[in-house]
Amino acid sequence: MKGYLHIYTGNGKGKTTAAFGLAMRALGASKKVFIAQFVKGKMYSEIKTAQRYLPSIVIKQYGLGCFIEQTPTQEDIRAAKNGLEEVTHIILSEKYDMVILDEIFIALFFQLFTVEEVLEIIKTKPRKLELILTGRYAPQEIIDLADLVTEMKEIKHYYNQGIEAREGIEY
Repeated sequence: MKGYLHIYTGNGKGKTTAAFGLAMRALGASKKVFIAQFVKGKMYSEIKTAQRYLPSIVIKQYGLGCFIEQTPTQEDIRAAKNGLEEVTHIILSEKYDMVILDEIFIALFFQLFTVEEVLEIIKTKPRKLELILTGRYAPQEIIDLADLVTEMKEIKHYYNQGIEAREGIEY
């Protein structure tokens, strides 16, 4: 069976949630799943759930916290680059049926690595691999290669009323 390239992007909520939903569906079909989270380096509820109930999903974070409102440090850049290198080896190993690169577009936006590096991963992915990329600001060059692109569009969000992120809902 051919694997496809999925993109979940846009300013709306739900990109990571959609990707984790696909991971659960893949597990139900006895597929092996690896999730790489770029930029993120905190314990989010989806990780707690996977560790507790879905231990066969492998999740690795390549972030050192969350610098979204700051400038990334050299350590942030190094963690992302090392992560991209490790993920490349994981993808080429053909050990997994599905690989999710969560927040990879945010890593690109902050120039932690280049679009060309990500394009190379996409172009060399094994034929059977289902590859899912998430994050705001998906570059057009990657959108053009994708088989499925979903844009989450924010129409209204309670953040704008000063509501803080809530455990179990936003993280």
